[in-house]
Amino acid sequence: MQKKSLETLLYSTAGILVMLAIVIAINVLTSVHPVREDLTQEKAYTLSAGTRAVLKKLDTPVTIHFYCTQSETATPETVYLKAYAKKVEDLLQEYQQIAGKNLIIQKFDPQPDSDAEDSARLDGLEPQTLQGNDEYYLGVSVSLADDRVAIPFLDPSRERQLEYDLTRAISQVFTPEKPTVGVMSALPVFGQPANPMMMESGQQGPPAWTLIDQLKQDFDLKQVELTADKIDDSIKVLLVIHPKEISEATQYALDQFVLRGGKLIAFLDPQSVLDTRAQQQQQNPMMGGQPPGNASSSLPLLLKAWGLDFDTGKVVADLDFKMQLSGPGGQPTDAPAFLGLTTDGINHDDIATAPLDTVWLPLVGAFTGNPAPGLKETVLLHSSTQAELVDGMMATMGGDSLLQNFKATGVSYTLALRLTGKFKTAFPNGQPGQTNSTSLKESAADNSVVLFGDTDFAADDFSLRKTQTPFGNLVNPLNGNLSLVQNLVEQMAGDSNLIEIRSRASTHRPFTRIKALEAAAEATGEAKITELQNSLNDTQQRLSELQQQKKDKDQQFILSPEQKAELENFRKKQAEVSRELKQAQKDLRKEVVSLETRLEWLNILAVPLAVTLAGILIAYVKRQKTSAK
Repeated sequence: MQKKSLETLLYSTAGILVMLAIVIAINVLTSVHPVREDLTQEKAYTLSAGTRAVLKKLDTPVTIHFYCTQSETATPETVYLKAYAKKVEDLLQEYQQIAGKNLIIQKFDPQPDSDAEDSARLDGLEPQTLQGNDEYYLGVSVSLADDRVAIPFLDPSRERQLEYDLTRAISQVFTPEKPTVGVMSALPVFGQPANPMMMESGQQGPPAWTLIDQLKQDFDLKQVELTADKIDDSIKVLLVIHPKEISEATQYALDQFVLRGGKLIAFLDPQSVLDTRAQQQQQNPMMGGQPPGNASSSLPLLLKAWGLDFDTGKVVADLDFKMQLSGPGGQPTDAPAFLGLTTDGINHDDIATAPLDTVWLPLVGAFTGNPAPGLKETVLLHSSTQAELVDGMMATMGGDSLLQNFKATGVSYTLALRLTGKFKTAFPNGQPGQTNSTSLKESAADNSVVLFGDTDFAADDFSLRKTQTPFGNLVNPLNGNLSLVQNLVEQMAGDSNLIEIRSRASTHRPFTRIKALEAAAEATGEAKITELQNSLNDTQQRLSELQQQKKDKDQQFILSPEQKAELENFRKKQAEVSRELKQAQKDLRKEVVSLETRLEWLNILAVPLAVTLAGILIAYVKRQKTSAK
């Protein structure tokens, strides 16, 4: 018996040592060759294919300096920033796993008056001042030889764009040349010189759009004539803004530009507000108030080849996204054809639109149809289902007539989109007017085209608020319009793989089942309220009928027995419906609390129960084996 106990003890000790050795070996192997599995539904911790492609292209070591203040004080701000810094560090480790020896990550703690702080300032980082005047560094500097790109502060509010920001910085130091961006427009986006009459009165012509000034800071900007029959090979991205009455020859030039790999961002319009306004200003006062001429623009031949339609006679009116404009006497008036999109109308899975909260679109058109074979459509902006297409000219005359005759179609219209894939030519017979022209028939690689159904939204009038001050003009953005255009140009002018980077999933995971229960209760409550209101309307109509049946005018203010009975019935019904409504709300709250309680206990007990069951199972198996001996 003693021998058997000793043998059991030796076997158990050996087994424990073997298990310990296996655990140590697994830890050693995983530390050398880390393996991660992303089990989240939206793959929140998986790098995009675009980031992987950029990292795998690195053939020279790129260095990332990661600066994070390791403050000893634990305030809510520092705790929050440290938690976010850990996410950044984890993401950088993922980058290093893919890039290998071609990505060097160095971490610094820039304490006051330290060498690390001097390094941070030399790298272009500045501290953020927290409450209590504490300074906190949280940023990165990416360098390759003499080229350096800094992200001065990693703002936690841009967590969804963190992967894109880091990958873009790596791409910029790897390819540091300044991209060339072209702009073609029928509108005076580059400004306009003053006419002789304006010069005599000391006035100046309209200045360049702020968008143009901002693009000049980051890119080599070139103006392209609307009559161009070829797009310069140096242009990487071309903005076409309001291509009014564009010729076949110029559309052919755009077609070939896309097929050879150029990125196109086209702003079309069924009814340009700026164009209409310019025509009205140029009218001869002696001719009276004649209606303006054509103010629409499109790329009909290209859109047809891409499988899309764009009706230049219709604009989108939307009850959910309608804006309020200044009406007669300065009173606000509803304008259903001037859309103020909120997050419900913006694609928050695309990196270009993810950070936006609002976009204004005055008199915007809709894209319909299905992309041609080989092309994929990504909707960037869309209307709600409480929308319809209305006549563009009627929409310029005010919103009252639109509201009176409004009939929602239940369709969510596409207002801006991205096409990706291999494009085929819209000119299978070659260049118009040429018999022996050699032209491209299909793009050699995947390309991207972005289309907007509006041109005015990128102008200063609809994107910026300018205030005159003693110190000059104070300019503030009204919305995310300019940010959207800049995001797209920056994305498409950079490495082509940047377009494939999605917005990282939000770490906020709402209780969808609870939300569904609450929504169901709200629907029930609304139905009860509607029932009560209908009952009230019916009773009032009945009382009115009874009043008209009175024969004695002197008794018109005295309730008859029939009226009293009708009113009493209504009051009983009202009390009954109110009780039902309160009971429905109580039942809902009881169900929500019950669900929350079950989830809480499940989170608390799941792991202990699993461990306990595993222990019981192991003990049972061991006992069975011992009994068998």
